[in-house]
Parts: sequence; C-alpha cells; structure tokens
Amino acid sequence: MGFFEYLASRWDDLLELSIEHAQVVLVSLFIATVIGVSLGVLTYRRPAAAQVVLAVFSAILTIPSFALFGIVLSLPFMGLGYTPTVVALSAYAVLSILRNTITGLQSVDPAVTESAKGMGLSEWQVLFKIEMPLAWPVIIAGIRVSALLILGIAAIAAYVNGPGLGGDIFSGLSRIGGANSLNLVLGGVLGIVILALVFEVLFAVLGRLTTSRGLG
Repeated sequence: MGFFEYLASRWDDLLELSIEHAQVVLVSLFIATVIGVSLGVLTYRRPAAAQVVLAVFSAILTIPSFALFGIVLSLPFMGLGYTPTVVALSAYAVLSILRNTITGLQSVDPAVTESAKGMGLSEWQVLFKIEMPLAWPVIIAGIRVSALLILGIAAIAAYVNGPGLGGDIFSGLSRIGGANSLNLVLGGVLGIVILALVFEVLFAVLGRLTTSRGLG
C-alpha cells in the first residue's frame, strides 16, 4: 500500500492520535509553565537560588528519554499510561520556561522598577504590572521552545503506554520490513511535524495577542 493510500485509509485514527498527542503536550506544558514561571519569580532576584534550580532542571534534561520514563515508572502509584507521560514531559519542559523567566525578569531596566516603586507600587505590583509584561515576550519564547521539545519526546511515551502518535512509530519500527511498517512510522512522524507547525502558528498568534502594544 502506498503512503497516501495508507493516510486515506487511516485518516480518522491518525487524527484521533494527533489530538491525543496535542492534549498530553498541552497538559504537560501547562504544568511546566506553572512550575517554571513560579520558580523564576521566586529566584530571579536571588542569583544563587536561581543557579541551583537551573542546575537541577538542566540535569533532568540530560537524562535520556527512556531512562527518565523508567525512573518515573518506578515512583509509587505511578502505573502506565497518561500519568507517567505527563510527569516526564513536564519535567523536560520546565528548563526553557524557567531560564527564560529568570532572564526576562532580570533584563528589565532597574530604572523602570525604581520609578514604579517611587510612584508607590508595592513589590508585587511592580512584578505583575511592570516586570512580567516586559519579560513576557522572553517567557513565551521559552514556552514555545519547551512545547516543540516535548512534542517530539511525547512519541517516546509509547514506551510507557502513553497516548499519542508514538504508538504507531514504535509499532512500525518493531516490525520494520513488514507490511505497512514504514507507513506507520512515516504517518506518526508526519503527524508530529504537522503538530509542530500548528503549535508554531498558535504561539505566534498568542504572542501577538498577549504582548503589550508598546512592546510588539
């Protein structure tokens, strides 16, 4: 069967798997964003603490995907499927978000923050009304990088019976040379590539909609 015939015959299945893939990535990205931005906000004024948390998540990113999924599976009450997938992907996604949050907040001109404080704004008001809006373009760039990173890694989640397109890829690789084995792999890869392009467009639109006009 040719590849295009294969796509036509499995269109519904591939669409469903692509939606599952996108959903698990979005959930993981949301969790990683909450963790990364929160840690960034807590440490950007404390260089030593910032270096520690960056080192921790840098170390996590160096762990091979299969090894990290294996570590996650060894945790109590984890089991197979959706939960270990989200935990592993979230762990991988934090670093870029955390680093960009710290970098973005530290790059805000101190004169701007001092002027805001001189106008009577509290530390938290300065953070949320001045520093975060100015740092947001850098932060969202980190979120975008993390999204693209875990879109690919999410395919490895098939190792732990996770959702998405990885199942087709692993299935095809396990019986390479057999009927439709290459089509399975190519279909899964094509789905991930298309999702990456969709995410790129969505982040470009989100960046425009959420960045202050004076910074656009």
